[in-house]
Amino acid sequence: MAKVAVVTGAGSGIGRAVALGLLDAGYAVALAGRRVAELEETAGLAKAGKPLVVPTDVSDQAAVETLFEKVGKQFGRLDLLFNNAGRGAPAVPIDELPVETWRAVVDTNLTGAFLCAREAFRMMRTQTPGGGRIINNGSISAHAPRPFATAYTATKHAITGLTRQLALDGRSFDIVCGQIDIGNADTPLTGRMKEGVLQADLRKATEPLMDVKHVADAVLYMDDLPLEANVLFMTVMANKMPFVGRG
Repeated sequence: MAKVAVVTGAGSGIGRAVALGLLDAGYAVALAGRRVAELEETAGLAKAGKPLVVPTDVSDQAAVETLFEKVGKQFGRLDLLFNNAGRGAPAVPIDELPVETWRAVVDTNLTGAFLCAREAFRMMRTQTPGGGRIINNGSISAHAPRPFATAYTATKHAITGLTRQLALDGRSFDIVCGQIDIGNADTPLTGRMKEGVLQADLRKATEPLMDVKHVADAVLYMDDLPLEANVLFMTVMANKMPFVGRG
């Protein structure tokens, strides 16, 4: 029987690449995201399988509950949640960051991840056979900030705490949680790095990118493990990006 996965933020970038990788590997996949047209485009790119498209704002509790209800009705269980949906904010000093923008980033990146993990945990805990895996997209920003990225950095550090808590609390139920921290995958979102982005010394510089397929391969590796094993944290990054040492 095929494994069942939910991928949030599946309409573009990393979410799209991971969803297509899972479909190619034989998974039944539910695509979640805010933009219907982009989700349909992802579905149209699938070479294998017919994904379930569920437009979902992950910051909306009712929408998230509906997403997992539909997955349960369609597939009968859940084996993998890739908690990937996220957003950033304009690069400004903290005193210029509107509170409304802060809240919007927290609602999507942190509360959204919590809501999805909560529903996935509920399904995995009660289904037969029980258990499953949750993989959170943490980002390199879960370790080191970029300049003027207060909201994004704070939420990604918080994701690490969520990952650790889920990994602990899931033990009794064979629910495994890990985190993938991704650096400079080549997606529309990171295209600006080819033009130059702010560095720690506030100069602008271009940064190397890597093929986003490596992220999909990494997620597949993490989920291919039996539930007795876990990759708690994995970093997959463009090797020459300025992260290790002094860059």
